[in-house]
Amino acid sequence: MDRFQAMQVFTRVVDANSFTRAADSLGLPRTTVTTTIQGLESLLQVRLLNRTTRRLSVTPDGAAYYERCMRILAEVDETEALFRHVTRGPKGRLRIDVPPSIGRLIIIPKLCDFYSRYPDVELVIGMSDRPVDMVQEAVDCVVRVGELQDSSMVARRIGAFQIVTCAAPLYLQQHGEPGTIEDLQHHQAVHYFSSRTGRNMDWDFVVDGEVREVQVAGKVAVNDAEAYVACALQGFGLIQAARYMVLPHLESGELREVLPQWSPSTHPISVVYLHNRHLSPKVRAFVDWIAELFGNCPLLGGCSKDMAESECRFASHEKGNTMREIIDRTNTAEAIF
Repeated sequence: MDRFQAMQVFTRVVDANSFTRAADSLGLPRTTVTTTIQGLESLLQVRLLNRTTRRLSVTPDGAAYYERCMRILAEVDETEALFRHVTRGPKGRLRIDVPPSIGRLIIIPKLCDFYSRYPDVELVIGMSDRPVDMVQEAVDCVVRVGELQDSSMVARRIGAFQIVTCAAPLYLQQHGEPGTIEDLQHHQAVHYFSSRTGRNMDWDFVVDGEVREVQVAGKVAVNDAEAYVACALQGFGLIQAARYMVLPHLESGELREVLPQWSPSTHPISVVYLHNRHLSPKVRAFVDWIAELFGNCPLLGGCSKDMAESECRFASHEKGNTMREIIDRTNTAEAIF
């Protein structure tokens, strides 16, 4: 039995909810489709489908096998796409997830440039700061700020946020301007809390080459970057924000930098993708494009060429997703049943 063809037939039957429609879409006789499913069930020694003359339904084992088949077939398609129509460039649907501020202020304004290079890519952009399950939500890659923890991902460092401490003139008129870090104990801050943990992000400053964390009181906490800046503009307190976000307000005088002699630590920015997705031409195209985009922007801590070209591997296994690995996963999927 051709196991890959059997997987294709099975998934098409499930998608079409019909042996006849699946046979028509695959250009096969209905008897071939029926025989293939029967052979697959015999091989796995489980029932994948319940069928009567009027109704077709997937068994629990069939549903689990379907999910694994879809992943394996998608990986086969991506592997073959590397060597097919190379001159045509990347093609297909690419789903990404980025922080809202990066999406609105950096990526969206440059989308015309992306599509001038890759007109056949269908880009689906999610904007959130919440943790994304890239497997369950079928996300190809994400852009994240801060140190990364997940050891199952591949991450490429593309830049860093330069952070500035600032406040509205109204706030400084009412509370005075801090002259030292110690003065912050008499001030109010607008806090930014993590959507993942619910805790406020720490304030810090780099003093004599070392990072010093500071506690600042506050009455308002938000988890949206635009709301964070808006609260500062209304005089609710000091903030530590990415300089690229507040630069227009600093230039207009709506916000004023304080304690400029002590800069907060920078926040690394990375584009992250699953270890078995990095071969996809469309993922590679987006990763290279956004790395170039950040590298050309001084406010985003444009990386050196060496850093931009290097990739940080959090997993210990080799790069690459070979056909041998796909076949091994096929055997594993079948062994479960």
